Amino acid sequence: MRWTWRNTLWGVGIFLVGWVLLAAMVNRPILPYPWQVLPVFVEKFFVPASTGNPAVPDFRLPVPLGELGQHFLVSAVRVLTAIAVAVLFAAPIGLGLGQIQSLNQLFSPLIGLLHPIPKIVFLPVIMVLFGSGDGAKILLIALVLFFQILIVVRDEAAGLRPELIYSVRSLGAGRRALFRFVYIPASVPAILTALRISVGTAIAVLFIAETYATRSGLGYYIVVRTWQALRYPEMYAGIMAMALLGLALYFVIDTLERRFSRWRGAE
Repeated sequence: MRWTWRNTLWGVGIFLVGWVLLAAMVNRPILPYPWQVLPVFVEKFFVPASTGNPAVPDFRLPVPLGELGQHFLVSAVRVLTAIAVAVLFAAPIGLGLGQIQSLNQLFSPLIGLLHPIPKIVFLPVIMVLFGSGDGAKILLIALVLFFQILIVVRDEAAGLRPELIYSVRSLGAGRRALFRFVYIPASVPAILTALRISVGTAIAVLFIAETYATRSGLGYYIVVRTWQALRYPEMYAGIMAMALLGLALYFVIDTLERRFSRWRGAE
């Protein structure tokens, strides 16, 4: 199913109605109403805190945003960098495995062994080896996306029709031309499909990674800055920001997939 603005507004409306009903049933400060959270979200996201305010994070960026907006940018940079790293490594490897049968037979058992393992279990190992900085968090998210992209691109490359390849070769195309005009155009929709499927998992891993040994990011804001301090409206504002980050990535990837996969719709 392809999302449209009408579907999106309808989904948001259903979500808000459910939120109001659930808040009325709970009737406790732990679950505020949407109209109590939305003003807090706007203020914390867009209104910069004063310099002397202790709520101003140590990592403050030179961007006119509030505390929540600053954390949002940090998380966005981390997940976008992880996507770039995963695509950079997984796409060429997937193309190679899809077209070189001997390599695919050699590495398929290893991929089949590692792919089902929840990558979040590697968080302690990564933090021990690479520290608790941004690099460790980016590496963990990239690891999650890597296998998703690798497998989809490999299968897409292996599934290319032989007559298509033979027709291009008959025009005098070498291996470099095949990669440029056949394999790479075929892999782009596969990469976007894998990203669209796994973006939710990437955001979940980002949240968990940002709750350990860090003072920046939406995970830190939600767990440390708000939940542990019993600041429930601010906590739900942070949850909204993380949800918006995931939705924004999903819609961007879905739009790109429509743009580069029109031929699939025709089929």
